[in-house]
Amino acid sequence: MRVLVHAYPWDVVGDPLFVGRVQALGVDGVNLAGAYHTVRAATPWHPEHAYVDARHAALYRPVREEAWAGRRLVPDGAGWMDDRDSFGTAARVLAAAGVPVTAWIVLTHSSRVGEAAPDVSVVNCFGQHYPWALCPSHAEVREYAATLAAETVRDLPLAGVLLEACGQLGTDHGGHHEKTDGAYDPRARRMLSVCCCAACQAGWAARGVDPERATRELRAAVRSHEHDLDPGTAAALLAVRHEAADALRRQVIAALPGLRVSLHGNPDPWATGANPGLTPDAGKDAETVVVQAWPVTAEATERVRLARHAVPAEVAVGAYVTVLPPVRHEDIGPHVRRLAEAGAQEIHLYHAGLAGPARHGMLADAVRAANG
Repeated sequence: MRVLVHAYPWDVVGDPLFVGRVQALGVDGVNLAGAYHTVRAATPWHPEHAYVDARHAALYRPVREEAWAGRRLVPDGAGWMDDRDSFGTAARVLAAAGVPVTAWIVLTHSSRVGEAAPDVSVVNCFGQHYPWALCPSHAEVREYAATLAAETVRDLPLAGVLLEACGQLGTDHGGHHEKTDGAYDPRARRMLSVCCCAACQAGWAARGVDPERATRELRAAVRSHEHDLDPGTAAALLAVRHEAADALRRQVIAALPGLRVSLHGNPDPWATGANPGLTPDAGKDAETVVVQAWPVTAEATERVRLARHAVPAEVAVGAYVTVLPPVRHEDIGPHVRRLAEAGAQEIHLYHAGLAGPARHGMLADAVRAANG
């Protein structure tokens, strides 16, 4: 069983004890964030700070003018970090200590970019833009994501890449002071996550679906449980989304020659977000598909089982496991063992920096369960 643990660059840079803690866990490597979305992160181990406030999505490497010249979609650097190449610095520190590093790259999740270029953001059936969600139906978004990935890994001793949000995000988003919980059930949120931007609507029309009629049907489905999309329309809408996700994935992977590719995904084909729905071809060009298994529930175990059936036998299935609240210490070992029985061949642990002294032992328990 392969076990990797997640970390942010600021967990490594400036903490001389980080490498030793990771080595003592006995993990097979670190998934290190190189391009990441907004976050306010606790740093309970760090000798110099208690939190890091990453105020917007950022590339944790120099944003080189020569790489982005002439582009409208350009990532921001991490102005809150003293080191402009904090990901590069952290990756080199880990690699020098013999710890394999996987670049953890978030592709289509950037409110900063979406606000600057709303025409390439996801649009719901009410015409409202989701600035945090860049729609991969746009060639410009795919080019941005491929360049972001290539710039993240440039000239570094990396073992692989972990691609998050390699597809479309939807209505769910952990924004500041979020007041949306419970307003819409899962079915309605699925309808609100269908992108109705110009590029997606052109794709619908190419499949014989009238965009205006489809948008009206989506609105009606949000407002009434009595109304649903007809199967033909639903199939066309999903096909357009999957076609864009496939094009995005292939273009990004083409920019990452020679690196082992792990892909966040969900066996539910309609899923959006950090773990978008797997397309029929998603497993054909990745070594691992990683599925979300944070809740210590039968649902998470079943998600791993479904993923194992959905991807080719030669593709590993990874389970993304957290040791943060509300997970209890006594639950983590049994949860990992159930995931392994369901078909998980890798465990991806969240998170070496966020899990402070009170929860660090849970990481060790998860590693023991995975290897036991």
